[in-house]
Amino acid sequence: MDARLKRSGRETRNTGEAAREAPENKFESNRRRNKMFRDEFTQEALPTAPEIEGFHTCWLSTTHQYDPIHKRMRIGYTPVKAEEIPGFENFRVKAGEMEGFIACNEMVLYKLPIDIYQDYMAEVHHWSPMDEQEKIKVQQEQLLNARDSNGKKLGSYEGDGMDFDLSRDAPIFS
Repeated sequence: MDARLKRSGRETRNTGEAAREAPENKFESNRRRNKMFRDEFTQEALPTAPEIEGFHTCWLSTTHQYDPIHKRMRIGYTPVKAEEIPGFENFRVKAGEMEGFIACNEMVLYKLPIDIYQDYMAEVHHWSPMDEQEKIKVQQEQLLNARDSNGKKLGSYEGDGMDFDLSRDAPIFS
């Protein structure tokens, strides 16, 4: 018999299968590997915006087309200087129009007085949606009162319908 065809010294297929670990036994290592992938490819390039007493802070993009910084400055946002926040000296811009302020990549740290922030958030996340709700309520009432050419109602409630009469005060935003 040809020496190439002999099985001497080789594992059989059955021993190879037995030596391999079952996939469910690798779960913990797979989980660790997947966490590594997630951490590696998740964009967490910005440090958490520091808290400044009496202000809301956030990172604003210098390249955002639909929410430019000049628009935010009109409502009261101001850039944060590096000396205002201990520990952020490494993020100080060394040259250019933002020199002395805190930045990371194309993002610049801005602050807004908390009272203006509360007013802004209440407007865009409470009062504006309430106005839209009122428009929907009017449309709903018009549809429910609509009748065809024979006078028959075209719409009706199913179940309890929608309760639009919930008038609430604006919440406190954090």
